[in-house]
Amino acid sequence: MSAVTSRMARMRVLTLAIAALMLTGSAQKPRPAPAKPAAPAAPAMFENPYRLEELRNKQAVIETAAGTIVLDLLADRAPMHVAHFIKTARDGGYDGTLFHRVIKHGIIQGGDPLSKDPAAADRYGTGGLNRLKPELNPEKHTRGAVSAVLVPNQPDSAGTQFFICIADQPALDGQHTVFARVADGILVAQKISEAAVNGKGAPAERIAMTKVTIRDTPPPPPVPFTKESVAELAGYRAVLETSLGEITIAFTPDKAPEHVRNFLRLASAGVYDGTSWHRVVRGFVVQTGHMPTRKEPLNEGQQRLVHDLKAEFNDQPHDLGTVSMARLAEPDTANTSFFVVTARATMLDQKYTVFGRVVSGIDVVQKIESAQVNGETPVERIELQRVRVVVP
Repeated sequence: MSAVTSRMARMRVLTLAIAALMLTGSAQKPRPAPAKPAAPAAPAMFENPYRLEELRNKQAVIETAAGTIVLDLLADRAPMHVAHFIKTARDGGYDGTLFHRVIKHGIIQGGDPLSKDPAAADRYGTGGLNRLKPELNPEKHTRGAVSAVLVPNQPDSAGTQFFICIADQPALDGQHTVFARVADGILVAQKISEAAVNGKGAPAERIAMTKVTIRDTPPPPPVPFTKESVAELAGYRAVLETSLGEITIAFTPDKAPEHVRNFLRLASAGVYDGTSWHRVVRGFVVQTGHMPTRKEPLNEGQQRLVHDLKAEFNDQPHDLGTVSMARLAEPDTANTSFFVVTARATMLDQKYTVFGRVVSGIDVVQKIESAQVNGETPVERIELQRVRVVVP
């Protein structure tokens, strides 16, 4: 089974397990909901003091002891929920509240005003509710989605409490209002989800939101390697630090400029760091850069750089030391995975995009090629530890 197939199978098992937990009503079910019904004295429904334009282009910055999580607030998707979150944050309502419930690599839940008080631990999950009607929208409960907590079977019970999806939770789509997405800090949220918990799913140690502030969304950072000329791009080298030694690549931007720019961006952002040489075919190629082999998940900034590329097939031959992009059956599907050719391979010419050549470390390539394999997979992990971009 390939790494992709194995990963998809594990994700399917997780999704089925989530659905089963919801149907059985287990105490450990991923559906975010208070442990007990809210107090009988329900507060008045929230009245929005803001115009829609005042809610647009806003981010929430959540500071925690584990790090900072930044949310993009989706005013056009759920204006009342966004307005309520902004007002609560500006009034200091989230400061000192806890992430009072976590499911490892599933969700983290917080925002209950009662969680400021250590003496009220038995009532965590029951506060701050019954203020908002649902604003169901097309946003999905994918990794990084931020959604409103509800009292079970009470659709008009949203309030200050929210949850962040660490993994996709499709069973929640159409049932809870997604009103934000993690713009930065999903790995912080994931770390919080990994906290040790007690029998009620509460972290054994208090994990507080020390401060939540609202700011205008800053402009996106400039995309690197956009303005360089072909001659400037040709001056760069990439040093592949592997567990078997270093390999240095020179680039041919006159033949495949966008592939070169893309590789330099990914390498500079650390996208390749911690991947493995996952495919070895003696007398043919050694391949790496496949994201499912990465030791740690990508952060948001890295993930934004990953996309399919339009093919730039060219007349460079696939011979010893050629560096070329892997792809699926369709021509325009190369993104991160690349290979180094270990012998003349005419069948690849003008069908895969060549964008560089090994100029140092061909002996390391041959060491990788000589590794013991199970099929095409090395028996022992050969790691691409880091890629350094340098100018000679």
